[in-house]
Amino acid sequence: MSKQFDVAVVGATGAVGATMIKILEERQFPVRHLYPLASARSAGKSVQFRGESIVIQDLAEFDFSRTQIGLFSAGGSVSREFALKAGQAGCIVIDNTSEFRYRDDIPLVVPEVNAHAISEYKNHNIIANPNCSTIQMLVALKPIHDVADISRINVCTYQAVSGSGKRAIEELYEQCKVILDGEQPVPEVYPKPIAFNVLPHIDTFQENGYTREEMKMV
Repeated sequence: MSKQFDVAVVGATGAVGATMIKILEERQFPVRHLYPLASARSAGKSVQFRGESIVIQDLAEFDFSRTQIGLFSAGGSVSREFALKAGQAGCIVIDNTSEFRYRDDIPLVVPEVNAHAISEYKNHNIIANPNCSTIQMLVALKPIHDVADISRINVCTYQAVSGSGKRAIEELYEQCKVILDGEQPVPEVYPKPIAFNVLPHIDTFQENGYTREEMKMV
């Protein structure tokens, strides 16, 4: 029998967490036990996995020594509080937030680009990954860089509202209906209406004049 793993998904009720669970099933990842985790507010709800209903547990009460792998995608503040604790309990954390991207003692990995760096996870049992725009850009540019030695990249990205989570997706959907009914939408998630629109920045501006999203690609 192939090796199986006990896997925790932190942020199981969010858009990314739900997708992680779906992909684990689609790719037939050898999961022995799945532990969907979220805040106390969502604890007691359930998710579907391999035809079964699995109860979501309270992240704050969970013992990560029960797992070998933890997939974190519940925001930087959650990873800041729980990822290191999970690592100390022996769980290997793959963190999908920006929390650990600038730490020299935690590997920042894109498997198609620098898979060798994964071995450095043993410092804290944490593997970080870049943001979505950086990942797809580097996968495309790595073979070119190997041949031509790229020295500068000018980047412009157009990103989906899904990057802001479920509330943003729902806001886009509702605003589309409102506009098509001839009315004016009232934005809540974004500072301006997002339906049939493009907002010229993502996240907050930093002291250097760039936004946090732009700095994620540096």
